[in-house]
Amino acid sequence: MGRSYAYECTRCGYRAKVSGGADRGVVAFVQTVLCRDCKELYDAVTRFRVPENTASKPSSSLAVSLRARTACPPTLQFALNRLRYTGVKRFKWVTFEPQCPASPSHRIRLWNDPDRCPKCGIYLEKSALPYRLWE
Repeated sequence: MGRSYAYECTRCGYRAKVSGGADRGVVAFVQTVLCRDCKELYDAVTRFRVPENTASKPSSSLAVSLRARTACPPTLQFALNRLRYTGVKRFKWVTFEPQCPASPSHRIRLWNDPDRCPKCGIYLEKSALPYRLWE
């Protein structure tokens, strides 16, 4: 089960709700990234669990969206908000390179807690309790 924490900068007031590094759930693996162009923290999906037979169902919205965006990973919200699969017995993992969800051309670097604020450069403070538990 993955965890997202609230991070806050005491100097500039920047806030982000991210995992704070590499994390995994039942359906997705994420890595927190710092986008140098957006100056924001994001959880980028690095692995996503899909049914093995999505290619045989062209009407499936998941299959269409993954084929249309083969180079672009799904957002964490998409991965968490999709419906459960019923009757599917075999799954496969689709691997993606970490990238900014706003634009794949943005420059990113991996961000692991403790690390600096993307806006002003001082270390971010992590909340004591997880903001969200996700699968």
